[in-house]
Amino acid sequence: MKKKYYAVKAGRKIGIYDTWKECEEQIKGFSNAQYKSFLRIEEAKNFLTDNKLINKNNEEITCEENTLIAYVDGSYDKITKCYGSGIYIENDEKVYLKFKGNDEKFSESWNVAGELIAVMEAINYAIKNNYDKINIYYDYEGIEKWADGTWNANKYASKTYKEFIEPIKEKIKLNFIKVKAHSGNKGNEIADKLAKEALNK
Repeated sequence: MKKKYYAVKAGRKIGIYDTWKECEEQIKGFSNAQYKSFLRIEEAKNFLTDNKLINKNNEEITCEENTLIAYVDGSYDKITKCYGSGIYIENDEKVYLKFKGNDEKFSESWNVAGELIAVMEAINYAIKNNYDKINIYYDYEGIEKWADGTWNANKYASKTYKEFIEPIKEKIKLNFIKVKAHSGNKGNEIADKLAKEALNK
């Protein structure tokens, strides 16, 4: 039996593994995991570097030219009732953005408020810098479900977010990619750190 190589493109730890057991540890329970087996290690390496991902509709997402890659996250301080937003942009030039807010109506959504603002700011950044598409990596499912109408927006923050998203779809293509929080995903960890740092500004 020929040896197989297991390439994990989206999982707890991206890389090439020699056994299915090692691969399974990286993708089991990981939302939107992306992996594939190969007989040649060169093919496995190409799979990791071809910049292609598949969204929930089984449509290919490509990190092609003029696409912004943004990781977003939020945080909240119960004492000050402030929320923080972190954005890590991972294109040719790395960009680190963080915002702090204390709007009472937004604060009732705690750290989710920070996450929603992070998404809106990332999209504004993409439009301002003339990107055609944005790939948004997030860890809270409401980010995508409020945007596509799967969830009803009941609180002020989610309503504001939904009202922002609807018309913006005419200006830029939005791709949402879910990653598991605190799973070692580099971009997500950086965005999380930025959101926490924002509260200390």
